Amino acid sequence: MIEVLKDSFTQLFLQTGVLEWFGVFTGILCVWLAAKNNIYSWPVAIISVIIYIFIFFEAKLYADMGLQFYFFFMNVYGWYFWSRERNNPGLSRPVATITKNEIVFSIVGIVAFTLLLGFFLNSKTDASFPYIDSFCTACSLMAQIFLARKVMQNWLIWIFVDIIYVGVYVSKDLYATAIMYALYIYIATVGYLEWRKIYREQQH
Repeated sequence: MIEVLKDSFTQLFLQTGVLEWFGVFTGILCVWLAAKNNIYSWPVAIISVIIYIFIFFEAKLYADMGLQFYFFFMNVYGWYFWSRERNNPGLSRPVATITKNEIVFSIVGIVAFTLLLGFFLNSKTDASFPYIDSFCTACSLMAQIFLARKVMQNWLIWIFVDIIYVGVYVSKDLYATAIMYALYIYIATVGYLEWRKIYREQQH
């Protein structure tokens, strides 16, 4: 058993390039900082998404690659949105909770986006897992909006989608990235619990 684990870790390090490892490091760091409600998560996230544009292109995960461009602009927006209260010393952008309208909008948007993008990728490209990739992309789009707007339920969406992503990346031999997304599940859980605590404190 020990030898099997040793061989697995050896394969992991041999098959993972320096660029992917750097993407993993910056990816984990930015999510951890976000979970801790730290504004510096945004510049670190910008570096990470730039790296993953190249990684996902090589893996033919085109929906994920396109998602990184969206993440880039949302990270810039999130950095701006979170810093707006800095004009008032002692104040920080409050944590919010999701509304019923946002839930309906999210469900409709995810279903429509998945079907449209999945059909396109399936019929027009050589994409791997076109519908699964599109569904995860749609969920990530919504989660990123809620993260930028400091809606605490963003972490619940991330937990759900990251579980799916682990399986996708293992199947594409992106082992380091799969490990990163497994860690994301833990960090997202921490993030949700911490943000929920902050939200409850705000109510008092």
